Amino acid sequence: MSLRAGVAVRDISPRKPLFLAGYPHVARTLTGVHDPLLASALYLCNGLTPLLLIGVDILFVSAQSTEFCRDAIHQAIGVPTANILISATHTHSGPLTAEVLAWKDDAVVPPRDSDYMEQFHKGIIESGIASHSAAEPARLAVTSAMAEGVGCNRLDPAGPFDSEVGLLAVQRRRDGCFLALDLIYGMHPTVLHEDSRVVSSDFLHFVRRHVGEAFAGLVTVCHLGPCGNLSPRYHVKGQTLAEAERFGRRLGEAVVRSLRLLANDDFQDDVTLAAGHRKVELVANTFPPVGEAQAALRHAHERYKELKRSGVSAGMVRTAECVVFGCEEALTLSQAQASGEVARWQERYRFAEVQVLRIGDLFLATLPGEQFVEYGLEIKSRSPGRVFVVSLANGELQGYIVTPEAELSGGYEAAFALFRPESGARMVNAILDLLQELSL
Repeated sequence: MSLRAGVAVRDISPRKPLFLAGYPHVARTLTGVHDPLLASALYLCNGLTPLLLIGVDILFVSAQSTEFCRDAIHQAIGVPTANILISATHTHSGPLTAEVLAWKDDAVVPPRDSDYMEQFHKGIIESGIASHSAAEPARLAVTSAMAEGVGCNRLDPAGPFDSEVGLLAVQRRRDGCFLALDLIYGMHPTVLHEDSRVVSSDFLHFVRRHVGEAFAGLVTVCHLGPCGNLSPRYHVKGQTLAEAERFGRRLGEAVVRSLRLLANDDFQDDVTLAAGHRKVELVANTFPPVGEAQAALRHAHERYKELKRSGVSAGMVRTAECVVFGCEEALTLSQAQASGEVARWQERYRFAEVQVLRIGDLFLATLPGEQFVEYGLEIKSRSPGRVFVVSLANGELQGYIVTPEAELSGGYEAAFALFRPESGARMVNAILDLLQELSL
């Protein structure tokens, strides 16, 4: 059967002043919208199997929000819930949509706004339904770009990194023009910092703008690859919108170059589509006693002040400051552990969903939460076929899934992880099993 595809976008920008989530201790109430937050959906169907890929410009999409939106979309257009991917682009310049236990002692973090949650869910659902309604005969091609100078490992600039930008390009069959692009790149969208009070999808806005300027009418759906330990920290010259534009357009240029290399023969309309998913039991972490957590926080403060005085690079200072933030959150969790609250949250999150979508010879492997890049690289190296890995997909995990090495060395991400690194290995193995099944 021939491929049909549709794309749709809904604006989920807040309509009233709200807290902007993503940085601690700063009461960031938005003062305006620089660029709209989007729920962007790409629908694919080969006449037998429908798939729906939705990227959402928000810090987190919880498993509860995912379930609610999937169910509504399934009821409306019949796409099986397991065939729907909903991922967050993880902007730190949008409203709060998930409760985070480690933030409970941060006085500036408010409860989620019920009006915005309704708007948020409605935008995701409507984008999915509208993309189905817009479906028309189409062809697709798979390629990638290499991102140079667009972020690196924030814990070690020479450490593990994935520079591949996964690209799924869709053409309208009637005129050969680009209809949509599904883009997967692993990089924290944190060019903008806590001093910014405007709504924005950060550098991804400028990637989409750059690609749209090159190919009129093309809609880019963005997903985040595993990037728990990746950020722009060592490549940006400041934390401004102008720098977000420079950063985003640099990535956009690499994407446009790759798209322009695609030939007519690269596009296909007879495409196998399939989906599979599994629930993986995660391994609960334990936190130090409150006294030890307090001592670790004092040490982190002293280290941060020492580095600020020494004149080292801004990237190193920011890394040390983030360790302070992590130790604060670890103290919160140590106290919550003593009361039994951590155990209750770990039970709530104990089973996490992993998912694989097959699109022709390409596989999209999806992982929930903020995964370290090593897990994505392992999936790629062990996959039976070409695979792009999406993180923060179909739910968040209250923080990071770090590696055993990161757990030993400590740091911001490991300090408040609710689940142990063995959880990452379990999810990788489940993904590899699904890849084998869908390869047959």
